[in-house]
Amino acid sequence: METFRTVTEELIALEDRYGAHNYHPLDVVLTRGEGIWVWDVDGNRYMDCLSAYSAVNQGHAHPRIRQALIDQASRLPLTSRAFRNDQLGRFYQQVCELTGYEMVLPMNTGAEAVETAIKAARKWGYTVKGVPDGQAEIIACAGNFAGRTVTIIGFSTEAQYRDGFGPFTPGFKVVPYGDAKALEAAITPNTVAFLVEPIQGEGGVIVPPAGYLRQVREICTRHNVLMIADEIQTGLGRTGKLFACDHEDVRPDAVTIGKALSGGFYPVSAVLANREVLGVFRPGDHGSTFGGNPLGAAVGQAALSVLVEENMIENAAAMGEYFQDMLAEINSPHVKEVRGKGLMIGVELKPEAGGARRFCEALQHNGILAKETHRDIIRFAPPLVITQADIDWAIERIRPVLLMD
Repeated sequence: METFRTVTEELIALEDRYGAHNYHPLDVVLTRGEGIWVWDVDGNRYMDCLSAYSAVNQGHAHPRIRQALIDQASRLPLTSRAFRNDQLGRFYQQVCELTGYEMVLPMNTGAEAVETAIKAARKWGYTVKGVPDGQAEIIACAGNFAGRTVTIIGFSTEAQYRDGFGPFTPGFKVVPYGDAKALEAAITPNTVAFLVEPIQGEGGVIVPPAGYLRQVREICTRHNVLMIADEIQTGLGRTGKLFACDHEDVRPDAVTIGKALSGGFYPVSAVLANREVLGVFRPGDHGSTFGGNPLGAAVGQAALSVLVEENMIENAAAMGEYFQDMLAEINSPHVKEVRGKGLMIGVELKPEAGGARRFCEALQHNGILAKETHRDIIRFAPPLVITQADIDWAIERIRPVLLMD
């Protein structure tokens, strides 16, 4: 029988023994969270600088969202969409009034929202644009990350995401990110949509050139192509605006949202669009047993309310600028670039730095939880409730790590 020195070792061993090895997490076992802070099973406290990939923008265990979850779970968690419930209509109204879109289609995960947007775009192409049946094309960008389904990984340019999972769904083209001319050159009469992240998160916090999204909007309008913005990570305040597209005053034809739509309490996602796009669906065309359930709808209402009423979006803009400036001032010989928008910040290391993983492990030992992506990039994306004093505390611990040998 195995013996372990700590509870942490025992729990990690259980994961490694019984779970599929499709993640490479830092070896910290968390048990509690509050605001920007999390605690491990040994009692150590850490600042969460990942926010569950922006799912906990409102902070861990926000009391108003938690209470909405408890209250609704006590009354009615699930009905399926075979029946109506008393929370869904209110959720729809709140989302539409906040975002200005006419319709909402709720799902659960971000990948489901993207799959839903793809289905809507194809059906719109056939029923509204007049594309011949079975010929619809959707354009995506190199470096994209929209989920892990077979269809979505089919238009990924990351070799590992595709390796061993083909054959892939046809009907997709890929163009360089941030290159409006390449987008226009790829459009044909059968192009129904362009799917784009306003900032590529998993791709490495890649910020496109200024004006790119405005150019995309103009090109899509001129060619009668739907502009679909994947705002699952960038949306709901993360970049200092409700949506990252708002920085360029761009209104996509459809937007996918998720993650922070529930404040991290429950899987809730959605596609937002006007009636011309989402109105193509008829009963039986699409659905989900859990999508639009009363528990998720109640949680979603609370998550959006606290985001707006507690001025988290404005705080993300101010604190993001401060955090990014403070990181840039460290002037580490390992750092190639500090970039981002709002509280979505990437620190790209030089290749000779030896990869971001060792820096993230060192940050963990200093009480900061961050995660590497694409080998050389550290992401800093704390909950939107972070204060200047919190950032000062973090910088004192980040500085020696970025300056280490």
